[in-house]
Amino acid sequence: MLAEDPNLTQGSVRFILNRQPCFSQTISSKFTRFQGSARALLHEDCETPTLPTVQNLSGGELQRVALTLCLGKPADVYLIDEPSAYLDSEQRLMAARVIKRYILHAKKTAFVVEHDFIMATYLADRVIVFDGIPSRKTAANTPQSLLAGMNRFLSLLEITFRRDPNNFRPRINKLNSIKDTEQKKSGNYFFLDD
Repeated sequence: MLAEDPNLTQGSVRFILNRQPCFSQTISSKFTRFQGSARALLHEDCETPTLPTVQNLSGGELQRVALTLCLGKPADVYLIDEPSAYLDSEQRLMAARVIKRYILHAKKTAFVVEHDFIMATYLADRVIVFDGIPSRKTAANTPQSLLAGMNRFLSLLEITFRRDPNNFRPRINKLNSIKDTEQKKSGNYFFLDD
């Protein structure tokens, strides 16, 4: 988004955000809750006395600005590709929370393409699984619930997941372990709760 519009690469973060009429109008009038989330997503980028210029931002800082600009524009459907790119683990969790809260509060729809498994499962209400050979013969299945979609996806990969009892994060079972074999026999490749 930022690279496509040369006007978005000149100036400070605050200047870029304030230059977007639909961003400031949307935030100030309709979605005031998002304003706090956007500040949390941007952290110091918007608040420090010496605001960095967009050209001097790191990849993660640019990604957070791009997400803020994207969600700040009014739309019925948001298409978000790899929101976790360039973000560290804490920023990924913050970005996931901001995206989910905004979409739910605004009562909008978002299609999110994400390869970070934890972020994808946190954001997803429904999952679209693609079958076939990439770039050759691929078919999109109908949207499914998170559990059904993840079971389908993981069955194609022949991988099973469990929830870690200590931190509740998804963990891959060792191939052909007792847990892996049990889950495959029962058709439960992915569990929301253990």
